[in-house]
Formats: sequence, structure tokens, C-alpha cells
Amino acid sequence: MANKNEVYFSRLPLFVLLFGWGLYHLIVAFGNITDYNTNFEFVKHVMSMDSIFQNSSVGYRSISIPLIHHITYIFIIILEAMIAIFGLIASVQFYVNLSADTDKFNEKKKTAYVAITLGILLWFISFSIVGAEWFSMWQSQQWNAIDTANRLLIIDAILYALVIKVK
Repeated sequence: MANKNEVYFSRLPLFVLLFGWGLYHLIVAFGNITDYNTNFEFVKHVMSMDSIFQNSSVGYRSISIPLIHHITYIFIIILEAMIAIFGLIASVQFYVNLSADTDKFNEKKKTAYVAITLGILLWFISFSIVGAEWFSMWQSQQWNAIDTANRLLIIDAILYALVIKVK
């Protein structure tokens, strides 16, 4: 069995990464709320599919209804805020329990799983599947967030692996 120092130092990076994950989403959500129109333009153009290849045959999928653009963008902001809240709460729970026994520490993982699941919903399902594939965001040079979504999905995967692995 590992000694207390080994347990503490194996849990510390999980706390730091989860804190950073929550903080990142807090800043992104705050930015999207306080500077609503900047990233709203992104959502509007992706859903309108107005910058995909001219010869693309998938333009029929476009949605050019401003109300739907706003609802979608508000949904994205809510997801970002929820990831922030659950991520920061989980990081505090992990910090408080850095030296706790394995059962107590593992019990605190539920909140982290919620944050990670919401991150997968946002970055994989919403951006990589719906945005990139359904709305062909990959065809746009200006309105394309695939690299960002993939980078954040990788962080989600690392977090998920660490939450499972660290006892």
C-alpha cells in the first residue's frame, strides 16, 4: 500500500488539472456573457453555413433563424457555466480530501464525472459532431473551432483517465 505522501502527490495533479478545467470554463462563460455578440457571430455563421464550400451539397442543413442561434448559444454558455461550477466544486472536494482514505476520496469523484460528462457533451457532441460534421464547420476557414474542440476534448479524456486511475 502507498504511503500518505505518495497518495497526496498522486492526487495533487488531479486537483490542479480539474481546478484549471473549471477555471477555464468560468472565464469562457464569463467572456461569452459579458461579450455576447463576439462568439454569437460564430454560432450564427456556423449554423447558417454561410462560409462552407460553394459547391457543397449539404447547405440544406443550414439554420438561419436568429432565435435558434440565440437558444443554441445560450445552451453553450449554460454548459460552459455548469462545467465551471461542477469542475471547481470537484476540485475543492479533491483538495479537501487529498489525504483522505481511498473510499472517501473515491466518493468525491461523482462531481468530477458530471463536469467531465458535460465537457464531452459540449466539446465532442456539440462542437465536433453537430458543429463540425452536421453544419460542416470543417469547410469554413473563418468559422472553424475544430482544433479548439479537439484540444479541450483531449483534456476531458485526460481528466477522465486520471479520475478513474487516481485512488
